[in-house]
Amino acid sequence: MVVKMKERTTELVEGLRHSVPYINAHHGKTFVILLTGAVLKSNNYSSIISDIGLLYSLGIKLVIVNGARNQIDESLKHHNIEPKYHKNTRITDANTLDIVKQVTGLLQLNITASLSMCLNNTPLQGAHINVVSGNFVIAQPLGVDDGIDYCHTGKIRRINYEAIDEQLNRGSIVLLGPVGVSVTGESFNLSSEDVAAEVAIRLKADKLISFCAEQGVLDEQGKVITDLFPIDADNYVNQKEQHGKPLSSEARFLRAASKACRNGVRRSHLVSYLVDGAILQELFSRDGIGTQVAMQHSEQIRTATINDIGGILELIRPLEEQGILVKRSREQLEMEIDKFTIIQRDNMTIGCAALYPYPEEKMGEMACVAIHPQYRNSSRGDLLIEKIAESANNLGLEKIFVLTTRSIHWFREKGFNPAEVDDLPIKKKQLYNYQRNSKILMFNIK
Repeated sequence: MVVKMKERTTELVEGLRHSVPYINAHHGKTFVILLTGAVLKSNNYSSIISDIGLLYSLGIKLVIVNGARNQIDESLKHHNIEPKYHKNTRITDANTLDIVKQVTGLLQLNITASLSMCLNNTPLQGAHINVVSGNFVIAQPLGVDDGIDYCHTGKIRRINYEAIDEQLNRGSIVLLGPVGVSVTGESFNLSSEDVAAEVAIRLKADKLISFCAEQGVLDEQGKVITDLFPIDADNYVNQKEQHGKPLSSEARFLRAASKACRNGVRRSHLVSYLVDGAILQELFSRDGIGTQVAMQHSEQIRTATINDIGGILELIRPLEEQGILVKRSREQLEMEIDKFTIIQRDNMTIGCAALYPYPEEKMGEMACVAIHPQYRNSSRGDLLIEKIAESANNLGLEKIFVLTTRSIHWFREKGFNPAEVDDLPIKKKQLYNYQRNSKILMFNIK
């Protein structure tokens, strides 16, 4: 029992420590969250609302855009009205528009009521959230395409983002639905994904977030694709269209996310509405659990700069204390920082290695190799070796060598072969510490 309590306490402490940087980073930022019709129908809906309340309590400015595709289809069926589509877009005639307005109006009232609940033992306890809706989205008719009149299906003409921003600065959550009004007073049925993307762009939001049934976008093996560039998202949508498949909510969101990222929204996230706390796991952990669309991956491998010294020290100090790495002072690191390559994930250094060239012998030493404990079972070590080998090749070197006391088998698995002290460059041979008795391993670049 004591052991279990210790484990739970450790998990709690570690969880808090890892989430604090994200809490600080997200405070005061603007997130646009799309709740599709499927989300609003799911058994996990109340937990998602509670998680949104938690985001609000952490000082995040929130715009919620709700969809209603599933509910509209159900209501049309109930009224014996056959849904009509052209190019995957609903044709909204007068009867359909009446249904759309009824359904979306009821959904907005229900969402407002959910966010207004101040129940004990929930993140909404005592929150007193003010939810604001209004005519923030100005629409216009989509028009006629291939002779097909979309009737009351519309597109966005403009977003009154100043008014939305004013409400956010007052501490309100802004709730928008998939119906927009025109300057002539007409109502138009809009794509909720388009509304969410356009609002995020106009507000210069930090994030655009939505949900789907899967963990995110899956590859052919059913594994989550954690990072996508906008071009990757576009290719996914195009493949769906080319195979004649109706666009899923994932594909519709990816199309919107691609547009948002290309227009200044830093990151878009897609997580499962079936996983409890998915949005929190995605936003407050380094690895997340869903798919992220961004112009730049959350993880980078690059040459270190003077600003990276703190992160490198934090990574290598435990290994130095264990005697695995030779100790380096901060002053030494500052002088040698240009020789270091780092892997950085969300501004945290999770891997590093240095290359010390010996051009006379066309050799280089790969030193100070370190991977964060949570990523040692991944391919980060391989990435560092590839990057160091690439840098060595660019310098005209033909071999790289390592001196190690603990990682002999790991380097052997990566293609390094045993060598002797006499095989080292002359200057390195003179500095070899026989007391440390490090094993020497070499890797042929060419």
